[in-house]
Amino acid sequence: MTTAVEAPKGKLYWAVADCFTIVRRDLSHLIRQPSLFAWQLGFPIVSVLLFVYVFGSAMDVGAADYKSFAMPGMFAMTMAFGFMNTAYQVAIDKERGITDRFRSMPMAQSAVVTGRGVSDLLSATIDLVVLAAIALVVGWRSNGSFMATLSAFALLLLLRFALIWIGVFLGLLVPNVEAAGSLFAVAFPFGMISSVFTPPHLMPDWLGAIAMWNPVSSTANAVRELFGNPVPSGGSWIEENAMLMAVVWPLVITVAFLPLAVRKFQRLGR
Repeated sequence: MTTAVEAPKGKLYWAVADCFTIVRRDLSHLIRQPSLFAWQLGFPIVSVLLFVYVFGSAMDVGAADYKSFAMPGMFAMTMAFGFMNTAYQVAIDKERGITDRFRSMPMAQSAVVTGRGVSDLLSATIDLVVLAAIALVVGWRSNGSFMATLSAFALLLLLRFALIWIGVFLGLLVPNVEAAGSLFAVAFPFGMISSVFTPPHLMPDWLGAIAMWNPVSSTANAVRELFGNPVPSGGSWIEENAMLMAVVWPLVITVAFLPLAVRKFQRLGR
């Protein structure tokens, strides 16, 4: 009687299997730490209530309803600010020695980085679902078709996917968790100097130019168009091609920061 010998599994199999293990670990932590999830959504939810009910009546962006203008921007801003959470979690793992532990184990080296990327993308999807539910409650509606609406959410997740690699890179770069927490000082102008709350052509010229070329603005304007919501436009090229740039910007960011994140991970401890 002969015993069947299982064929050895390739590198790709173990890269995917180890990635899944990291994803399962990260999601387990998210479930066990609901306060972290609440903090993640706290700022955008407070922003929705603040801008819709406190400042909304005073905002004139040339649109009939400020909610229709602001909500797609808040979706984009939530995706943009998500990289802080990525950096914070990566910094925690590094400071507690968990990253070094993973590096010493017989597992695919890429799994730690890709696993973090996949788990953060799943977390971002949950964020979007919750935020969209809140938007519907306050009166926001998508006037686009079903496919256009799905495409808008896909563009939002594409932006989040690209910014994950900035978060991983910065999380590995900062010396400690406290420094990761201070990244809000970087994220805040990145999210706010954009078309999220105000059309750039209403800003001073120099500030409006920065806001127009902000990747968050391109995604915000593209999803406004797909949702059938008011789209601000000062006639600039970048605003007229928001749909194209909502794809190009995330690709550029991914091409630039994914290799940096992987390289930084590989060089840890040297």
